[in-house]
Amino acid sequence: MPAVSLADFAPVQYAWFGVLFWLALGFGSLFLRRSGLLTGLILPLGALGALAMAAVGMVGVAMPVSAVILPIGLPDLPIHLRLDALSGFFLILLGGAAVGVTVYGVGYFRSMPAGPLALLSLWYHLFLAGMTLVLLADDAYAFMVAWELMALSSYFLVTTDHKIPDIRRAGFLYLLIAHVGAVSLLLCFGVLQGGHGAYTFDYMRGAELTPFWASVAYLLALFGFGAKAGLVPMHVWLPEAHPAAPSPVSAMMSGVMLKTAIYGLLRVTFDLLNMQIAWWGTLALTLGLITALYGVIFAAVQSDMKRLLAWSSIENIGIIVAGFGLTVIFYADGKGALAALTLTAVLYHSLNHAFFKGLLFIGTGSVLHATGTRLMGGLGGLIRYMPWTAWLVLVGALAIAGLPPLNGFVSEWLLLQAFLLTPGLSHNYLNMVIPVAAASLAMVSALAAYVVVKFYGVVFLGQPRDPAIIHARRTNWPERLGMIWLALGCILLGLFPAQVIDGIKPVTRLLISQTMVNDGNWLVLAPISAERASYAPVIFLAVVVVITLLVFWGVKLVYHGRVRRAAPWDCGYPEQDARMQDSAEGFGQPIRQVFDVFMRVDREMPDPFDRQPHYRGDSRDKIWLLIYQPIATLVAWLSGQAGRLQHGRIQWYLIYSFATLIFLLVFTR
Repeated sequence: MPAVSLADFAPVQYAWFGVLFWLALGFGSLFLRRSGLLTGLILPLGALGALAMAAVGMVGVAMPVSAVILPIGLPDLPIHLRLDALSGFFLILLGGAAVGVTVYGVGYFRSMPAGPLALLSLWYHLFLAGMTLVLLADDAYAFMVAWELMALSSYFLVTTDHKIPDIRRAGFLYLLIAHVGAVSLLLCFGVLQGGHGAYTFDYMRGAELTPFWASVAYLLALFGFGAKAGLVPMHVWLPEAHPAAPSPVSAMMSGVMLKTAIYGLLRVTFDLLNMQIAWWGTLALTLGLITALYGVIFAAVQSDMKRLLAWSSIENIGIIVAGFGLTVIFYADGKGALAALTLTAVLYHSLNHAFFKGLLFIGTGSVLHATGTRLMGGLGGLIRYMPWTAWLVLVGALAIAGLPPLNGFVSEWLLLQAFLLTPGLSHNYLNMVIPVAAASLAMVSALAAYVVVKFYGVVFLGQPRDPAIIHARRTNWPERLGMIWLALGCILLGLFPAQVIDGIKPVTRLLISQTMVNDGNWLVLAPISAERASYAPVIFLAVVVVITLLVFWGVKLVYHGRVRRAAPWDCGYPEQDARMQDSAEGFGQPIRQVFDVFMRVDREMPDPFDRQPHYRGDSRDKIWLLIYQPIATLVAWLSGQAGRLQHGRIQWYLIYSFATLIFLLVFTR
């Protein structure tokens, strides 16, 4: 028998070995029901698997397409896997974020009992395997199986604390909307294969659909993937499920799982469909901007840390989908260079969001573990008691606010360049829509910075609002290492955008046969031309550091010995305490008043003579109240009416059967 070397395996097979490795770790957790082994062996091995998967993704981006047919599945339905530049890029995203989150989980789950931890480890590794298979699937059957594996495993992760009724409710809502979206995707693949029984993506790529049926497939894909991504109005599960899940799970769901929907949207629109129509992009652009604005408004009025970050994820997904819509518009209009620029911004922001949102979620998990609360009203001053967490979370906060030289700035700047430098388009209505969309994006970015100031300032700065905070537990080293990994990702992705964009070029070449041209060099990013707009993050950082050092040493040398320390001016009121600081509710009050049309506010006002007044404002989503709550009420009523048929008497069931038989005999031929 001839020897088999590693060179005989294609890159896609290595990715498949990674899936099998995660599956083995998951099921192996059920046999190693000891907390020390689970956190000291299984989770670190899972992190190594994530690092290897990111490496396989890099190979997939750089090398030609590789595919394999696995001899498993149903009869005559083998599983087809394919690794190309698009799936390779998202494998990098998945693996890169999973390394930091999994290492963090080693410390985060250390005190969890062995039994629940074994189940959590099972579902967590199945979740990783399911997301990977979604990215590798090359036929509708394998894709839907992987999609269901991802949905079911994440459902069990969300309901880890299933004894709490609100968590069970959040999990059920998530699973319901996930399956509604899955039905839409199943119908989409049915349209793509045209009723010919061919379920492979290769066949769908060669199918010639009419504009009508191509539009039907696109709309089904937009609805199905939009339900998973959290697009308005299918977003209602996300603010409930993310806070309910353990923080590392929230980080993976927000940072990675939502991007599988973006992957699917790109795969169907630019790879499987044989045409792209401008109004498809207009629809996606409109939905994306509405989602971004809706998400950032509700993020600004939250007082729960994890709920705030969940609404912020809706905002960022909206930005990504808006960029996707603009890409479709440019590509359909023959503006290939602008389409490449916008698609690059979409992919870049997807990667950035995985790192900074993962960092913020696990940082919030450290605060929750240390203080026992997610409510910002009881926090404050944590930078003095949890300095590692505070400084690392600051990196993620500055990145999500879009401040240079971190990664969030680069992708948002590229997207804004695409909006602002748009030439005349073929459709006049687009020439009116694009400037409005650019203004909306600028407003969303400004509100996002407002949300970050609220989040970081209320949680980490000022004085403790609860005296028990002084006893907050500091993070352990695995938690710190996980946060350091993601923080380094935010920094490196921000400092070296030219290199990242070079890595994205194979993806844009695969999807739209065009790449973004950088008119600068490895230090300077110039998406259009160096004369019109350029950005040099390394030089920017160097200038900031030099100016800071000069100011520091100048003040120290000139004013050394002349500084008088005294209490700051306190507006004539000497009894300053934590109650005089801005609260989370007070910080969000202006946004609540300006945008109250989007929400229903339930307020609890204190009595003016109350010596210890308390204020509470609960902002509820009007989309839930106007759309989903009536549907839930109707379903409950119909269930009650159907329940009346259940008499528990055999004679009534015989009567039902007899009546049905008579009906069929009379009204059928």
